[in-house]
Amino acid sequence: MLERSSNRPDDGNTYGEPAVTLQSQADARSELIGAAPTDDETNRKNMALLIQLRWTAVVGQIVTIGGVHFWLGIPLPITRMGAVIGALVFLNVSSLVWVRHRAAITNNELLVALMLDVAALTAQLYLSGGATNPFTSLFLLQVTLGAVLLDARSTWSLVALTCACFVWLTLAYRPLDLPPNPLSETYTLTVTGMLLGFALNAVLLVVFVTRINRNLRERDAHLAALRQHAAEQDHIVRMGLLASGAAHELGTPLASLSVILSDWRRMPDLAGDRELAEDLTEMETSLQRCKSIVTGILVSAGEARGEGSSPTTVTAFVTALVEEWRNARSARTLYFVNTFGEDVAIVSDVALKQVIFNVLDNAYEVSRDWVELLAEREGDNLVLSISDRGPGFAPEMLAQLGKPYQSSKGRAGGGLGLFLVVNVVRKLGGSVTAENHRKRGATVRLTLPLATLAIGGSFDA
Repeated sequence: MLERSSNRPDDGNTYGEPAVTLQSQADARSELIGAAPTDDETNRKNMALLIQLRWTAVVGQIVTIGGVHFWLGIPLPITRMGAVIGALVFLNVSSLVWVRHRAAITNNELLVALMLDVAALTAQLYLSGGATNPFTSLFLLQVTLGAVLLDARSTWSLVALTCACFVWLTLAYRPLDLPPNPLSETYTLTVTGMLLGFALNAVLLVVFVTRINRNLRERDAHLAALRQHAAEQDHIVRMGLLASGAAHELGTPLASLSVILSDWRRMPDLAGDRELAEDLTEMETSLQRCKSIVTGILVSAGEARGEGSSPTTVTAFVTALVEEWRNARSARTLYFVNTFGEDVAIVSDVALKQVIFNVLDNAYEVSRDWVELLAEREGDNLVLSISDRGPGFAPEMLAQLGKPYQSSKGRAGGGLGLFLVVNVVRKLGGSVTAENHRKRGATVRLTLPLATLAIGGSFDA
């Protein structure tokens, strides 16, 4: 027998080092961090609500001051109270301009905005009776908004400010010059004012706190979705590390098997036996397929798009893919229908080819006698539909399409194939859908933007 060291091919080095590295995981996390909504963005929406509330306060103060001064006949310092309203209008207009040029709003900036509103309310109350004014209950509105919008330290700062303002209003204020009325009428005015203050407080709290909570729920829901996406990305990276590491380790034994088969081919006793020769041919074919699979794993796992790829067209890519799949599986029941139309130049993406192979393998496993691949164009998208005549998807699988470990095959750790399909297609900017046929079978549709497949990453229709 020939020395294996002298004939050993460079397969051990051909496969190279594992292609997926921890950098892939870092890149995925960086992408998620860049896309994640921050508290500052939510604060921006809440600042817009505070500006709307301030406009409401401006209108409410104008109506209240006018009604008290002109309708009830209670004299008020219209000029000074009007100056406070003018300051609020100026503050609001300035805030609108300021917010437009701000990418994000911080917690401290929200605190300042609420403190300015407390100061404006305190000034109006000082000019209209101080602590005896029934509209002092509006301080609670500011405190409640602070409790919803701000962190704990800022909220307590706002509480301290409102308490200090209330105490100051009990000591220093401009008394109201009430007309000489019986006690019962004065009491009625006070109760009416308290009722109006309570109703205004309640309405504003319900309206604005509900909208603020909606902003917070949207933020939390988006963050939860991003956490789920990050977990899926980490899962993919771990599987990629495992797959590429295993593929790298398999390089040496596969190379050894290749040398052994070559040695056997040269042995007269084995070469003269026809049945053994056929078996050796079959073994070599299977070995080559294993080496091709291992190489494909290392080429596609974690590499940037374009590495190991080549220019082609949609029709050539799909046609070659169908022939390769048929030859590798010795399956002649795959029917290919191409209605794409005018051909388009694209890049042959190894990861995309493996994704399509995965869906075809799943269809072939449940429908040996008939599998169909339909290639068509919908606008600027390439749509690949893989149909079979199997039992179809269970309803719970359709509801959890693309989630890991969702499988109808009953195998431990199963269900990762479609999970990887969904994530690879999503990385390319596409989508994956699945549906059951009315009678029997199912269809999986891969929708891929031609712009992401086109050479150079651009596409001209």
